[in-house]
Amino acid sequence: MVVRRLDKPEYFLNRSISWLQFNRRVLEEAQDESNPLLERVKFLAITASNLDEFFEIRIASLLQRIEDGHLEAGPDGMTALEEQDAVSDYVHKLVEDQYACWHQLLRPQLAEAGIFVLPPSKLDDEDEAFVREYNERELDPLLTPVTVDPAHPFPRVINKALCLALLLRRKRRAASNYFGVVTVPRALPRLIELPSGKESYRCIALADLVGLHCAKMYRGYDIVSQGAFRITRNSNLYLQEEESRSVLESVRTELHNRRKGDAVRLEIEEDASSEIVERLQSVFELKDWQVFRTPGMVNLSRLIHLHSSVDRPDLKFKSFVPREMTLPKGTHDVFAALRQHDVLLHHPFDSYDSVVSFIEDAAADPDVLSIKQTLYRTSAESPIIDALVEAAQSKEVTVVVEVKARFDEASNIRWARQLEDAGVQVFHGLVGLKTHCKLTLVARKEIDRIRQYAHLGTGNYNPITAALYTDLSLLTADAQVTSAVHNVFNFLTAYSEQKDYAPLMVAPLHLAEDTVNLINREAEHARAHRPARIIAKVNSLLDKTIVQELYKASQAGVQIELFVRGICSLRPGVRGVSDRIRVRSIVGRYLEHSRILYFENGGDPEVYLGSADWMPRNLYERVEVVFPIRDHILKARIEQEILGAYLADNVKARELQRDGTYERILRRGKNTPPFNAQEFLIEVAEGRSNPSVLPQAPSRRRRAVRQSVR
Repeated sequence: MVVRRLDKPEYFLNRSISWLQFNRRVLEEAQDESNPLLERVKFLAITASNLDEFFEIRIASLLQRIEDGHLEAGPDGMTALEEQDAVSDYVHKLVEDQYACWHQLLRPQLAEAGIFVLPPSKLDDEDEAFVREYNERELDPLLTPVTVDPAHPFPRVINKALCLALLLRRKRRAASNYFGVVTVPRALPRLIELPSGKESYRCIALADLVGLHCAKMYRGYDIVSQGAFRITRNSNLYLQEEESRSVLESVRTELHNRRKGDAVRLEIEEDASSEIVERLQSVFELKDWQVFRTPGMVNLSRLIHLHSSVDRPDLKFKSFVPREMTLPKGTHDVFAALRQHDVLLHHPFDSYDSVVSFIEDAAADPDVLSIKQTLYRTSAESPIIDALVEAAQSKEVTVVVEVKARFDEASNIRWARQLEDAGVQVFHGLVGLKTHCKLTLVARKEIDRIRQYAHLGTGNYNPITAALYTDLSLLTADAQVTSAVHNVFNFLTAYSEQKDYAPLMVAPLHLAEDTVNLINREAEHARAHRPARIIAKVNSLLDKTIVQELYKASQAGVQIELFVRGICSLRPGVRGVSDRIRVRSIVGRYLEHSRILYFENGGDPEVYLGSADWMPRNLYERVEVVFPIRDHILKARIEQEILGAYLADNVKARELQRDGTYERILRRGKNTPPFNAQEFLIEVAEGRSNPSVLPQAPSRRRRAVRQSVR
């Protein structure tokens, strides 16, 4: 029996809780003893960093809705106040589990491995001498102690700055307590290495050094109590683009304001006195649920320094060298290769250097006339920026820099100005829309004509994160694709709309409609008893319309396999609604970031890649591009090697249950050998595994997949 009404609250999961469940899956990797020890420390640090962003953006938005009186229920039926209560319970338990992981699992095992994060009470005489000297030489010049009184108001504490709060009493006049605040300098490492032998690594938290130094800064006072604390602030940007003369200047102004946004969370050491906590809670106007008493160091994200500083390869993932792109015989450059066939790269298993080289070669090639590129995020020392600056000396170079890219606004403003100074035409996208698509277009003069070449990707133009995220790149000289990319750039720089961007799907113009049509087409195939299947790999699934269309397709008989790394509002396994839908999340060594859409299409499969998730912001508030894979060999590689590996994963994959919880797939198949998709893809890149032999593939047809990067 088909259920016609598909907008019932019980068919949708809560967005905030789903996000927190993703962070719990990351925490599980920190708890998992099959991972190398320092990698587990890194996973724990990532969970703390993720929670920062959750409070800065999601909780800040939720509190803003409550303050503005927007208390209506969401798709899941939960009002803003109900969501606040649910989030409060979940996040406090999550923080409790984070510190249990550190104190009960990781810290003891690090000590066994000769790696110590020492409290001040564990310092020996040599350590204390080092600390005194370090404090005087490095720390003291950067510290500014403040005693709060009518002449010295409470200092402005910027977002996520680590501080010490002190309860002070004058030695001469002990009638009342004073309040002191010291900001821990950001210019120094958060963990300071102590002198040690070759057999161990020993360090102390910078905040503890500041605590040891407080007595010298507050002479004439007794320190009654002290505790490290950290304030998280609302970091959403509230731009009035329609009224702004310059988007860049508007973003720059809002960045300054963001450092002083409303407080949304207080983290403070649990040893701090109740008087300190109450004073801070009052100053920052926080409710009880927004206060987190931490059993140990505030801000576990600082533990990432252990992973980067400790030279212990035996406690980290085994390194590997990504596969390099090889040019076909008889070709001397990437342009000649692309005239023969498209190239597909799967990062980080295929080196991102190939993408950088494509841009660098275009910049250096005297036959290249112009380069156009979008930039959402890039690395601090970017070879891509260097190549564009060089190219601007002799070519037409146009760059669309998204200055509103969250938490990269300041660096993107610097890039925009540097590129402009070099003679690059820089645009900041369209008013009211973020430019999130990943495109490069090269126009090259050749014997018979001017030919265009393009790079289209699922990830940012950032060589650093390309080694940490899974993403896909397509390099092509396909005239239909490059012509459509050219039209997208015209849209970005002149708001020039085309009726059709085929073979691309472009947001916010037609991507949502095109996606729904593809889902509906699978439903029609299923009703006609033709092969029908959908496999979608995205980072988030939140769009209500797409969720409902997937429900309809499931009701029509379409088998749907979803890989949703993070937030998922779709509830699988509901009888008569979503019983043909499986949702899995893979959390492993690399952050899953690629977006892949596979449609069986009655036996003639279509595969699409792109920059867009299935979220309202991607479909309606950003410029996104989803592009087809037309080469049958590349399509087969995605079907079998990539999607086949993810479908077979029973080590890092968790499956979403009807009740909204996740279960590891491995627990369901004890007689099945373990299969880790990311490790398998590393082995394929190294030539140690054959991609044509997998436990499960996306379709019945088995095609030969070439071993080359192509």
